[in-house]
Amino acid sequence: MHPESQRLGAEFAAETDADLKAGRRVLELARDGLAAVAGRLGQGFVAAVGLLAQPGGKLVVSGMGKSGHIANKIAATFASTGTPAHFVHPAEASHGDLGMVAREDRLLLLSNSGETAELRDLVGYARLVRVPLLAMVGRPASSLAEAADVALVLPPVAEACPLGLAPTTSTTLMLALGDALAIAVMQRRGFSAEQFHVLHPGGRLGRQFVRVADIMHRGSELPLAAPEAVLADAILVMTEKRFGCLGVCDGEGRLVGMVTDGDLRRHMAPDLLGRRVGEVMTARPKTIRPQALAAEALGFMNASQITCLFATEDERPVGIVHVHDILRSGIA
Repeated sequence: MHPESQRLGAEFAAETDADLKAGRRVLELARDGLAAVAGRLGQGFVAAVGLLAQPGGKLVVSGMGKSGHIANKIAATFASTGTPAHFVHPAEASHGDLGMVAREDRLLLLSNSGETAELRDLVGYARLVRVPLLAMVGRPASSLAEAADVALVLPPVAEACPLGLAPTTSTTLMLALGDALAIAVMQRRGFSAEQFHVLHPGGRLGRQFVRVADIMHRGSELPLAAPEAVLADAILVMTEKRFGCLGVCDGEGRLVGMVTDGDLRRHMAPDLLGRRVGEVMTARPKTIRPQALAAEALGFMNASQITCLFATEDERPVGIVHVHDILRSGIA
């Protein structure tokens, strides 16, 4: 090998080793820090969850610099899991946004040092209007920790920055502790999958909670006929409604059968159009509840090798869903 190629290869290998070593160090520091946080959770955490889970009001979260970015994300996580929450920038708070903090709210402030000057007005306002104050800090003897009703103190950790200056490990711990609070509060409040769907109507998360009632066809769109109807008329209804099937209802409106394109082919005969619907229908057809998940309906259709399902309440059809409706909703 050419000497220059050897030199470049050695330099590349050295850089690769250094990069991997730096990356592993960051992750190992985060891992050790998270283990320390988990080991120190105690009554302070329980008290914080109790305050945040109280009904009424909202959670206001604030922090400066990198802690502010973490505070913003924590507020978003609380809001998406059933706790009204928003972020207030501490500098803006000092110029009018203190009005966003109401008496029935709770205030969560983040500061690794616990001495962030920009948070002082928020602390003072919390004392003035008697808003419960929670703090996430790295120093238990700091002014913020001492002012708080509940202080969540992070363990002493080394920042991953080789200069020991850029917040890295400490912000990772803040983020994880914020998630821990949000999930514990979510569980304390009994936040359900249905409530989650209401707050996440868009994206894949929301589509997972789409219900049959959200996408089914209703009212005059339903292809229905009586058992005594002649097939000539029933086929016209099937053709008009374009589902490839027909629901058969008795005199009290209960779904007692179903006719599909396949049923018509199986009963094909010269006298077919003059026969009664009840003679060719499949009795006791498969149905689904309107409140069932659309994903459940899709699985049921695949397992049963059918393309349509009637949604029923008290045995009466209230809707119909086609496999294409489910696919268009983005479930699959």
